[in-house]
Amino acid sequence: MGVEANEGLPMPDPQFKKIIIFGVGLIGGSFSLALARAKAVEKGGLIGFSRTATYQKKSAVLQRIVDHSGTQEDLTGKLNGADLILLAVPVGQTADVLKLIKPHLGKDTIITDAGSTKSDVVAAARSVLGDKVNQFVPGHPIAGAELSGPEAATADLYQGKKVVLTPLPENSKDAIARVRKAWELCGAVVSELTAQQHDTVFAAVSHLPHLLSFALVHDLAQRDNRDQLLSFAASGFRDFTRIAASSPEMWRDICLANREALLKEMQIYIAELNRMSAALAAGDAEQLEKTFRTAHELRAGWTEK
Repeated sequence: MGVEANEGLPMPDPQFKKIIIFGVGLIGGSFSLALARAKAVEKGGLIGFSRTATYQKKSAVLQRIVDHSGTQEDLTGKLNGADLILLAVPVGQTADVLKLIKPHLGKDTIITDAGSTKSDVVAAARSVLGDKVNQFVPGHPIAGAELSGPEAATADLYQGKKVVLTPLPENSKDAIARVRKAWELCGAVVSELTAQQHDTVFAAVSHLPHLLSFALVHDLAQRDNRDQLLSFAASGFRDFTRIAASSPEMWRDICLANREALLKEMQIYIAELNRMSAALAAGDAEQLEKTFRTAHELRAGWTEK
């Protein structure tokens, strides 16, 4: 399983005895592969659980990503001694998975997640875990691809990418440090925000762009001449719509979970489109160029760090 160590290099001591991953797809699978490459978990200590249908269809793929795999319902004795549990499932499934975990949760095990929204995830954790919520440290890796599923997992996904933690007041420093360490071993750069700050920021720079990309492709899909249109589409269309190939289920849950912040961003964007529409209708070249130049300068000076 996983990624073999480079020959001739000293073997680091494992940082973790056992890590459990719920949802061994792109995000959870890449987490496992990155930790395996870093030799961060003791041999046999990477365990993945998937929904029954996924496990039955892709068990052979899962065995190449984790040491042991099974269905989410098969937890008896499997969580004992786990240092860390990662929930890499659609945010709408968070409460259900936490309900499965809670009866088997040891007092020293820390749970984290990879959800793209945080306020709803925190609410679910408080509701389900109750006085054990101190064992839940919310997180969000800012990495991904348009492809999904365990086949898309790669050990390099988090290298140099941001991970945002949104710790709870109940979390201990040691719990936060454990989650931070796991992501750093994957090659990520970890920062912290509050859950509200996180959801406000990502409504603007992630959730809105995904919604717009889906909307454009959906619009073309309804047209009788869509095949002709797509036959002439080139790099501009490809780049703008790449993220519309992302998981519909996952993005349905994200948009609904962060709908208040996302609706605000949509209204701001609609107002911007209306201003551009008015300038175009009026033949206002000066206003169009001013808008384009401001956007050009910001985009040209922006680098993803």
